[in-house]
Amino acid sequence: MVYWSFASHGRKGYYPDELGGRLYLAGDGAVRDRESGYFTITGRIDDVLNVSGHRMGTMEIESALAANPLVAEAAVVGRPDETCGESIVAFVVLKAPRPTGADAKRVADELRAWVGKEIGPIAKPKDIRFGDAMPKTRSGKVVRRLLRSVAKGEDISQDTSTVENPAVISQFAKPV
Repeated sequence: MVYWSFASHGRKGYYPDELGGRLYLAGDGAVRDRESGYFTITGRIDDVLNVSGHRMGTMEIESALAANPLVAEAAVVGRPDETCGESIVAFVVLKAPRPTGADAKRVADELRAWVGKEIGPIAKPKDIRFGDAMPKTRSGKVVRRLLRSVAKGEDISQDTSTVENPAVISQFAKPV
């Protein structure tokens, strides 16, 4: 992954040589339809997972999960994995109450099969975790840095003062 910051790279960070030094790198990916001229946003260029040598965008997996009729909202992060490089961890809020026990396993298996059908078997999340709501800032942005820590099994030592409902973070601590 390539991270650009003006502080560490100056002008070249935002206008990198790879883009001829005259195109601005905003950090978002997009494709343009040649016929219509419309752009389709593909997500952050730094939100790419490398699963067994396959590069996948988190937005693609999130969109597949969100297309399932059971799902209200989904967020996906990567977690280091000795076997495949990175494994996919999905955090899911369902339209129904949060499942537990055997019901949670059944719903998680159904969602894995759904993603496998929509994208392909390589995109199936290794872990699916359920919560009542996503941890978001007061402006409505999902706090992915916290989800990455939860996915890795780390204690949350980061500042959570910007999270609207920090209590939901603990709901995602246990994989199904």
